[in-house]
Amino acid sequence: MHEVVLMDGGMGQELIRRSGKAPTPLWSATVMLEQPELVEALHVDFIQAGAEVITINAYSSTPERLARDADVSLFDALQTGACEVAQRARDKAGNDKVRIAGCLPPLVASYRPDLAPGTERSLQLYRQICDMQARHVDLFLCETMASQAEAVTAAGAACETGLPTWLALTLDDRNPQKLRGGDDLSDVLAALRELPLQGLLLNCSRPETIEAAWQTLIAGTEFPVGAYANGFTAIDALQPGGTVSSLQARNDLPPEHYADFAMRWVTQGASMVGGCCEVGPEHIACLRRRLDERSGS
Repeated sequence: MHEVVLMDGGMGQELIRRSGKAPTPLWSATVMLEQPELVEALHVDFIQAGAEVITINAYSSTPERLARDADVSLFDALQTGACEVAQRARDKAGNDKVRIAGCLPPLVASYRPDLAPGTERSLQLYRQICDMQARHVDLFLCETMASQAEAVTAAGAACETGLPTWLALTLDDRNPQKLRGGDDLSDVLAALRELPLQGLLLNCSRPETIEAAWQTLIAGTEFPVGAYANGFTAIDALQPGGTVSSLQARNDLPPEHYADFAMRWVTQGASMVGGCCEVGPEHIACLRRRLDERSGS
């Protein structure tokens, strides 16, 4: 029986709900600016639910997003603040075994790698983010990577820091054998083999999509594998610079049902599981119970 690391769930959607305010194009970064205590409380809730890895709340705090939707001068404060809030939450929860993951997201927009800057500029920006986060985190999570170029560039910058690097790919819900940017999953897996990754995951796709691509994942890599799905009905309505008010949560993914999916991934070799958008602390607590039952603890 292999060891399984439990990650946290999605931050952005839950923070918007807890804030009681309408979402903005900056999404979770707005809550980071205006109500950082909510970010800390959510991190604590995920730790108390049983998460062993929490990811800092910096997904929408890239220089490119800030330049478009707010002010790029906010970059340093948002990045540092996200790291410090996660550290305070770990201290408050009293669990120093919890690891903090840095966040390397899509630079411009989720699911739209065609809008990303060229490779040289993207690498420069990812290095800038890594420089802000590296001294505060235990590992890097490059997440929601929708193309081979996006994945290789982000992971390359993270690996340069010498910290453990996990890479998560997001899949086309209509064609699970492709990333959302159109690249074949098998081709991307082959391109990633030379990177010194410590984990390769599928994320921010429907759990059914991840399940359909699972055999391709495990056949295409020797890295430890994992997954954390979203709970959206669909993502097509989300536009760059738009707000998440255009997205709807599924009503058929209660904690036990989501845990059923995640435990099947575990049975098939997943070493890391957690949740993405619309997967909250209750889901993670349920998954913690199921993992503990599996191990007999």
